[in-house]
This record gives sequence, structure tokens and C-alpha cells, in this order.
Amino acid sequence: MDPAAVPDAHVPDAHVPDVFDPRIYAAGIPYGSYRLLRERHPVAWQAEPEILGWPAGPGFWAVTRHADVVRVLRDHATYSSWLGATQIRDPDPADLPFLRRTMLNQDPAKTAGGHGRLRRLVSRAFTPARVDAFAGRVRERARTLLAGARDRAEDGAADLVHTVTDEYALLNLTDLLGVPAADRALLLEWTVRIIGYQDPEDAPAPLLGADGKPLNPRSPALLGEMFSYARELAAHKRTHPGDDVMTALAEAGLDPAELEMFFFLLTVAGNDTVRSAAPGGLLALAGAPDAYRRLAAGEVPVERAVEELLRVHPPVLSFRRTAAVDTELAGQPIRAGDKVVVFHASANHDERVFPDPGRLDPGRTPNPHVSFGDGPHVCLGAHFARLQLRVLHEEWLAAMPAPELAGPPRRLVSNFINGITRLPLRVSGPAG
Repeated sequence: MDPAAVPDAHVPDAHVPDVFDPRIYAAGIPYGSYRLLRERHPVAWQAEPEILGWPAGPGFWAVTRHADVVRVLRDHATYSSWLGATQIRDPDPADLPFLRRTMLNQDPAKTAGGHGRLRRLVSRAFTPARVDAFAGRVRERARTLLAGARDRAEDGAADLVHTVTDEYALLNLTDLLGVPAADRALLLEWTVRIIGYQDPEDAPAPLLGADGKPLNPRSPALLGEMFSYARELAAHKRTHPGDDVMTALAEAGLDPAELEMFFFLLTVAGNDTVRSAAPGGLLALAGAPDAYRRLAAGEVPVERAVEELLRVHPPVLSFRRTAAVDTELAGQPIRAGDKVVVFHASANHDERVFPDPGRLDPGRTPNPHVSFGDGPHVCLGAHFARLQLRVLHEEWLAAMPAPELAGPPRRLVSNFINGITRLPLRVSGPAG
């Protein structure tokens, strides 16, 4: 089908629900809207109005079925990360060359081996053996943080985000990277600034450009402090090497720009994956006491339950690609240059793949969720994330009561990260 023959393809349909507005996600994942899109509009045009001071955009195609999401993520020749990067909002064209330095915003075919070379380098730094060597330290940290939350509880309850999961994710990552203890708070500050920028409560007030519009927190103008630190840390590792990821990267022959972008990617993605998934899993279990009882009774292995918790609470809600050519997806013509956005949380609830998707089934198998992506950009840190989540849930089962809300949770205002910024849970009482 010729997309040019569909002149109104980019006109929003009044019957298509909005899944763009980041404020929607503060109230919860819009599963009803996703279901309607999967059933009637699996590739649906979404308007992109000005919201919270962020400028309007041209709109995009929302992809909500599992098979179509996987197709987009795997077909980098048709759906490019390089052309417009991977966030829904269009970057400043002047920033694109900078953004393309990270492998997240590269295509294997277009970058002439650059993406593959960079991915191989970080794979060697992120080896399963190096990750597994941290298992004991991860377990001790989970045990200590949970005990601390219990000991400092007020009226038997604690906010697990601020007492456990934020610090758990941050300290595990900085151990793996080899960041000195005195510098670790910087990584959380940078992550909050970059990830939480849509949330007026979670992030500091955005800096404004000369035109009065907010500056993109991923622009090079706002990342100078992080990049300077990355160069200093790499120089330190060359003279004081350790068994850590930054030493491996410092010795890998990267040019300064590549090293800076690796540090950016590992700091933000490596931290926020677990920072989002850990409280999200506990929240899911608090809402499914029967599933938790099965897990506590040992009826299903924790490793399998972690996959189901990732399915129902993927750390990332959406990723953007740009159509490199005129194409068609699920019968919908798409024009070259159109933004195409996959929605992980919708794909993970696709009834065509997951029977009874709204039910938390800790023993679900098979479980082909896309919470860590698919294709050439599948998450390189997935092994480390799974290790941390498994250990945290094992330690919770051993020492804590069944998860039970002690107040309303608060979700991040974001259409990108599935964040939990407050999670009051009961922490006093017998384990199980």
C-alpha cells in the first residue's frame, strides 16, 4: 500500500485513546487504553501537544501488539534508532550528532560496525562472571537495607523507595562500575535529573533556554559535569585499576566521546532499570496476595517469579524509532521519517501471547516479555538486573511480612520510565 495515497494518515482519530501524556502514567498504567488500541488500532496515530512546558511535536505511531513491537525492535533497517534517537520528543537537530555517540542511538547497519564494536566492548566489561562475583555483596546489601527499613519503621511501615530500593540499585551499580563511595550520590542526582524530567515533583526545575523553553536534560550543554567526571574516573582507573566495569572501559581504547556516552548510558540505564523494577515488583505482589503466598510457600522458583514481575512492571514504558523508508505495519501505512513508538507495557499484556494477562502468575511459562527489549538493542545489563531482583525478593521472603500497602504509592510522571517514587509498605510482622 502506498502511504502517499492516505493523505489523512496523520490526522488523530477521536476514538483513539491518548497514551502520550506523561501525566496519565502518574495515575497508573493505562491498560484499558492499551487493550482498546491492541484490539482496534494496533498502530495508532498519537498527537503530541505541548505539555508541562515541553514543546509540541509532530505526533507518532503507537505500536501496542506484542508481535508488532518485536518486529519494530528487531528490524533496525526499517525502524531506525539513528535517525531521531530513541525518545518520543524530537531532540534538537544540533544535538543529534552528540546523541548518536551512544550505541542506544545507533543502528548496526548504518554505523558500519560501530554499534557492534561498542556492544562487544561493553559485553566484555559486563561479563556474567564479573556480575556474579558481586552476588554476595548484593545479598548482604539487600539484607542490611531491609533490616534498616524494619528497624526505622514508623507505625510498622516504611517507604521502600527511600529506605531500600533507591539505595539498593544505586550502590549495586556503583560497586560494579567501581565508583568511589564519596561520589555515589552524584549518580543518583544525575539519574533523577535525566529520567524524572517530566515530573515536577521528582526532578529539579528544568533549566530554560533563551526562548524560554525547557532544555532537554540529555543535551550536551547539561551533561558537562557528568562527562567531566567520567573522564576523571577513567584516568584514575588507568593508574589504579580494579576488577570493575570502568577499569575495563578505561583500558578498552575508547575515544573520549565514546567513554563519556558509555558512562552516561550505564549510569542512567543501569541505575533506573532496577530502581523502577524493584519497587514495581513489590507493589505488584502487594496487590496479588495469592501469588505471594505461592511464592512464599516455594511452589515456584524466585527466578521465574522475577520474570513475571518484570512482565507486569517493565522498567521502561516506551521506546522510539524512526521509519527509514515507507513501510506498512499491521496494515497501517507508515511514511519515511515518521516516529514509531513501541509500548512495552502493552506488549506484555497482549492476550495473543499471554493468557489472562491481567493476572500475576509467578509460575507463568513461557513468558516472552519485552521488558528488556529485543533485537540488537536488548539490554546488556539484564543479567545484573535479574540478579539484583532475585536476591531482593529472596531476602524479602526470608525476613519480611507479606507485602501490604500502608498508604498510597506515587508513580513517576513519565511516558518513558515506569517509575515508583513512593511505596509505603508494612514492614513489621512475621516473615511470609
